[in-house]
Amino acid sequence: MSNESEAEEAEQDPADESAADTGEETAPEADEGAETEAETGESDEAESEEPAGLQRGDFVKIEYTARTVEDGHLVDTTDPEVAEEEGVGEDQEFGPRTIILGEGHVFGPVEDDIVGKEVGDTGTVIVPATEAFGEVDDEEIRTVPADKIPEDERYPGAHVDIDGEHGHIETIIGGRARVDFNHPLAGEDVEYDYEILAVVEDRQTKAEGLLDIYLDMDLEVWFETDVEEEQQLVESDDEDEKGEAESEGEEAESEGEEAGDEAAADEDGDTDEPEYETVEVEKDTLYIEATPQLSMNQQWMFQKQQIAQQLVQQLGVDRVIVQETLGEGAGMMGGMGGMMGGMGGGGGLEEALEDEDVDAEEIVEELDGVEE
Repeated sequence: MSNESEAEEAEQDPADESAADTGEETAPEADEGAETEAETGESDEAESEEPAGLQRGDFVKIEYTARTVEDGHLVDTTDPEVAEEEGVGEDQEFGPRTIILGEGHVFGPVEDDIVGKEVGDTGTVIVPATEAFGEVDDEEIRTVPADKIPEDERYPGAHVDIDGEHGHIETIIGGRARVDFNHPLAGEDVEYDYEILAVVEDRQTKAEGLLDIYLDMDLEVWFETDVEEEQQLVESDDEDEKGEAESEGEEAESEGEEAGDEAAADEDGDTDEPEYETVEVEKDTLYIEATPQLSMNQQWMFQKQQIAQQLVQQLGVDRVIVQETLGEGAGMMGGMGGMMGGMGGGGGLEEALEDEDVDAEEIVEELDGVEE
């Protein structure tokens, strides 16, 4: 019996050892699972954390000065002292500018450098020619007939517009001129120094900044919530019943009834006319004060609709109205629901008549004759 018992014990020992082995292998697997969950939790926390610093889409007020790397030629600046030293922009106003990161209001490498930074930070970025004003394209240097150029502009270095293209004259001999239609700063790397002054939150300041970027003008703007009446389509009872039927899984039956109704209507020659009702709707509106300078602005004249769309998208308004003051106490007039340019300021009736070559005294005499 002892031999049999020992054999049984021997047979059981491998099982016990297997169980022990299994227990030893299971514990690490549990640890690995816990580690995986911990890593997943850390990953979720990292993803939920907002990125630090300024991000694309932020409205940011900055100061900057940009010069060519090779010879230090001034490209652009917001600093009035720099502008005065360089003798540029005597008729311009210089000061900080509001931009939207990611919208291309400054060179791409400059935007990339600003992202992640904080208010008060400064930076210097070298923008390569390919990302600034492009490389020089030899095909854009062409010979043109001199008679396409006004006589007082026929000299080397003169900036000219020919067939809708802007360029500068390199040489002019006899009846032909060699004109470079590349950008004057093509092939130049640009050094850009900037300082971040503030994050812009106020909507009016945002609107003023955008108009300055688009038009290079300081315009008066304000926001109002207007209430207007609109016509809206009234849903019929049949449509309501159809919706209920579909929600209850009776779509097929409802469609059959509608088909029967339509067939009956066709036989009678009658169709239901759509019904409308008048409702009051709030319109978040950006108002822009029209000025004579605005009506003459080239960008405004040719791109007002595109500018309007940009303002609506960037400021989250329903519409943009350009409003013109026609005189003291004359009220306000403007284009509703779109961008419309102003046609001058409050010059008065007599000035308007003079502009149209109309004799005011003749009009008065005619009116007196009608009254008699």
